[in-house]
Amino acid sequence: MDYSKLAGKDLLKIKTLGELKAAGYQSKSIKEELRQNLIHKIKNKENVFEGIWGYEDTVIPDIERAILSRHNINLLGLRGQAKTRIARQMTHLLDEYIPVVEGSELNDDPFAPLTTFSKELIQHKGDHTPITWWHRDDRYTEKLATPDVSVADLIGDVDPIKAATMKLSYNDERVIHYGLVPRSHRSIFVINELPDLQARIQVALFNILQEGDIQIRGFKLRLPLDIQFVFTANPEDYTNRGSIVTPLKDRIESQIITHYPKSIEIGKRITAQEAKLDGKPLDKIHVPVLMKDLIEQIAVEARKSEYVDEKSGVSARLTISAYENLISAAERRIYMNNEENTVVRISDLIGVIPAITGKVELVYEGEQEGAGLVAYTLIGKAIRTLFTDFFPSPELKKKEKANNLYTLPLSWFGEGNTLDLLASQSDKEYKTLLHQVPGLESIVTKQVKALPEREKEFFMEFALHGLAEYSQLSKKMLDTGMQFKDLFSSMFDMGTPGDEDFDEDN
Repeated sequence: MDYSKLAGKDLLKIKTLGELKAAGYQSKSIKEELRQNLIHKIKNKENVFEGIWGYEDTVIPDIERAILSRHNINLLGLRGQAKTRIARQMTHLLDEYIPVVEGSELNDDPFAPLTTFSKELIQHKGDHTPITWWHRDDRYTEKLATPDVSVADLIGDVDPIKAATMKLSYNDERVIHYGLVPRSHRSIFVINELPDLQARIQVALFNILQEGDIQIRGFKLRLPLDIQFVFTANPEDYTNRGSIVTPLKDRIESQIITHYPKSIEIGKRITAQEAKLDGKPLDKIHVPVLMKDLIEQIAVEARKSEYVDEKSGVSARLTISAYENLISAAERRIYMNNEENTVVRISDLIGVIPAITGKVELVYEGEQEGAGLVAYTLIGKAIRTLFTDFFPSPELKKKEKANNLYTLPLSWFGEGNTLDLLASQSDKEYKTLLHQVPGLESIVTKQVKALPEREKEFFMEFALHGLAEYSQLSKKMLDTGMQFKDLFSSMFDMGTPGDEDFDEDN
């Protein structure tokens, strides 16, 4: 029987060690297993890491080289850079099933048993030793490093109850209760946030990584554990909670640096893939491409903001949560007005502020400003950045002011008119209000190429927000929406108590 031709249900028919030998099965280490399956996928042009975008020419080639080199891996990067997701997908490079000695505590290879139980069972039953099959999805163990993790958790400890129950001496290795690492024999073992693991616990991993033995209490066991280690960590200067001790770092053969999306297009692809929109009336909500760009640009602005701690980073979860809130804002409006469909609005970005405030870690200056105001500022900066992709900059030179494209709408506001765009307004009310601003529609139709009719009002509102970000108009966040008015008149308007919140009279 040719084992290489067996798969799935045929493989599972093998029940004993003798049948396994007859099938021509040959043991291989997990690192060799990963290596051979990776080679097969590379030759067949198969995507190894599905749904991981932006790493095709950077991180993924590094991981593939590490696997081909049979290395343990440390994925180093800021939060929200798909480190854990990559580690979990490595199980796809394992064989679908591998045989284990039935009842063995450490998932023993029938041809290379580690435990006393398996050795004695094979010695007693020989080719009749029962085996079971272990699926690759179960060959993955993940542990979050926290300060309370102990050596017993990871490596093991003596179990006095087991000793008493089995009437064994403490000199017998069968009294040992193995920890997560030995129980991950022939598996992928992941430790997330490795620097958070206490230094003395990190030291306990030294011998396992290199010498292949473990020490538990008085026992020194030679256990050549077969484990693919994957560690994840933030850069050491991320927090003051700890770092990777140098001897352990030296034993991790490949350290691979991850990064955030290098373009808005990649960011949009990640957001679209990860956003949880099940059950939402997506066929009734139109999202212009510009709005998707704005969501990604908010994260870009946050990553370079002086208010946000750059060492902490800004996770891709910010854009995912923001997009979910954006859709929900439009969905809520549909239900409030009993409308059949709607187009998202720039003012709907107010609804994404809660998704931003919890995703950014602020420096002292940011804390003084307040998380809400920082989020509002980031939205404004995103609008300002993308505004000139569609419209000329309002910051005109003197000789250009005579032909100012924005003269009509700015004059209208200069006459004392105000415009309140509220979240609850129906599409009809929203459109009516925007079209009462003279010259605004003309600006949009002239400047936005191939403008879809249903996006006209969206771009009209975008133009107003852009003018406010360039200090041509005053923009103020109300409890239920946005208010636009003349910049100079707003300087003399002291407002009412409480109006100062999110006031952006530039």
